[in-house]
Amino acid sequence: MNKATDRRALPAPLWGWLGALSVTALAALLRFWELGRIKTLVFDETYYVKGGWTLWREGVEMAWPEGANKAFEAGKVDSYLPTGDYVVHPEVGKWLIGLGEALFGAADPASWRVASAVAGTLSVLVLALAARRLFRSNLLGFLAGLLLAIDGSAIVHSRTGMLDNFLAFFVLAAFAALLRDRDLFRARLYRTSSRLTGPPPLLGVHCGIRWWRLAAGILLGLACATKWSGLYFLAVFGIMTVLWDFAARRRSGDARWAFTTLLRDAPTAFLSLVGTSALVYLGSWGGWFISGKGWGRYGVTGGNPLSDALASLWKYHREMFAFHVSLGTEHPYAAPAWGWPLQIRPTLFYFRTYDTGEAGCHLERCFSAISSVGNPLLWWLSCLAALFCVYAALFWRDGRAAACLSGIIAGWVPWLFFPERTVFTFYGVVFLPWLVLCLVYAAGIMLGGEGTERGRRFYTALFVGSIATLLVLVSAFFYPVWTGQLISPAQWQWHLWLPTWD
Repeated sequence: MNKATDRRALPAPLWGWLGALSVTALAALLRFWELGRIKTLVFDETYYVKGGWTLWREGVEMAWPEGANKAFEAGKVDSYLPTGDYVVHPEVGKWLIGLGEALFGAADPASWRVASAVAGTLSVLVLALAARRLFRSNLLGFLAGLLLAIDGSAIVHSRTGMLDNFLAFFVLAAFAALLRDRDLFRARLYRTSSRLTGPPPLLGVHCGIRWWRLAAGILLGLACATKWSGLYFLAVFGIMTVLWDFAARRRSGDARWAFTTLLRDAPTAFLSLVGTSALVYLGSWGGWFISGKGWGRYGVTGGNPLSDALASLWKYHREMFAFHVSLGTEHPYAAPAWGWPLQIRPTLFYFRTYDTGEAGCHLERCFSAISSVGNPLLWWLSCLAALFCVYAALFWRDGRAAACLSGIIAGWVPWLFFPERTVFTFYGVVFLPWLVLCLVYAAGIMLGGEGTERGRRFYTALFVGSIATLLVLVSAFFYPVWTGQLISPAQWQWHLWLPTWD
C-alpha cells in the first residue's frame, strides 16, 4: 500500500460487501445473544431507559418517584410523575431507546437495549465499508470491521441502553458519508475539468449538489442531539472536508484552487454541515415544544408563544451547560481522559455475587460482572499505531493517516482540557473506530502494495493474521465479563490485568 492508493479505483465491490456483511453478522451474534440476560438497570440506564419510555408516552422525559428502578424492573413502568424531568442530555438517543421499548414492551430488559445493539451492529458494517473506501482494500475493510466487532467496549455499549453508542454510530456514519462525498467530488471535478475548452470560471467549476455532505450534516445533527460532544466532531469533520476540497481542486489543475475552495466550497460546506446540524438539533426538541410538559417549557413568558418557547429552550440550555461545566462529583470509576486509550481505569457497569443455587450458580460463590474494558491488546496496539499515524501524517503527508486521526482528535483531545470534570473511560467508545483505523492503516503499510515482493508479503500477512487471531482469542477470553455471565471469583481475578481494573 503506498500513497498512490488514494487515487486508485475501489476494488471489486462483491468481495468488499461479503467481507463487511460477514463481520456484521459476527457483530450481531455477539451483541444480540442473551441481550436481556441482566434483568436490572445497568449503570446510567437508570436515566436513559426510563426517559426513553416516557418520551414515547408523553413526548418528553417525565420525573419518577424515589425507588422507581425496582418497580420499573418488576414491570411497573407507568409509575412516573405528572411533571417533566430535568435532564442534561438532548433527546435523540433516548428516543431510540424508547423505540425499542415501544416495540417490544418496556417490561422486557432486552427492549431497553435492542436499539443500541442495532446501532452497534450497523457501526461494524459502516466501519468496514468506510475502511475499504479509505484504504482501497477489501482485506483492510474486513479487518477494520472484525476488530470493531470483537472489541469489548463496543460490545458492552451495544448491550446497554446508554447514549454513547448512538453518538458513536452517528459520527462514524457521518465520517463514511464524507468519505463518499470526497470521492464523488473528485470524480465529478475531474470529469468537469477535462471537458473545459477555455479558461475555468472565476470561482472554479461547479460540481452540483453534494448530497452525501448534506447527509453528513444530518447525521452530525443527530449526534449533537444525542450528546453535545458531537459538536467536536462537527468542527473537526468540517475542517477535514474543506481540506479535502483544497486537495481536490489543487490536483485538478485549478491555478486558483485556494481562492476557489474558500469562496465556493467552504461556504457550502458550512451550510451543509453546520446549518443542517442546527436545524436537525432544533427539530429534535419537537416533543418538548409540542407537549408542553417538559421541564422548563414555560421558563419565559412574554406573550408571544413562539418566542417564549425558543427563549425557554435557550434558558434550559444555559442551565444544562452550567451543569456540564461544573460537574466535579467524586465517583469511584472517574478516570482522567489521558488514560482512556490505555484503558487505565475502565468502568464497572454491573457487579453481583450469587451463592450456591442462585441463578444457576454451581459453586460456593459466583460473580456476574459487566466491565466496559475494551480488548486490552487491541487498545494498546492501536495507541502505538496512532503514534505511527501522527508520524505518517506529519512527515509523509499521508491523508489517510490524517483521516484515521480525525475521530481521535474530535473524540478524545477536547476532554484533555477538562481535567477537573468527572469523566469516564467508557466515553472512549466514540473514538474507538478511529483507533481501529489507525491499527489497520499500520497493518496496510506493513503488507505493502501490489508491487511488494511476494515473500515479504507472505510473511507479513502471516504476522498480521497471527496478531488478528490473538486479538480474537483475547476477546473470547474477556467475553464473559462483557456480558454478565456467571464466573468464579478466581476467573474474575484472571481478568484483572491491571490493579486499577477492580
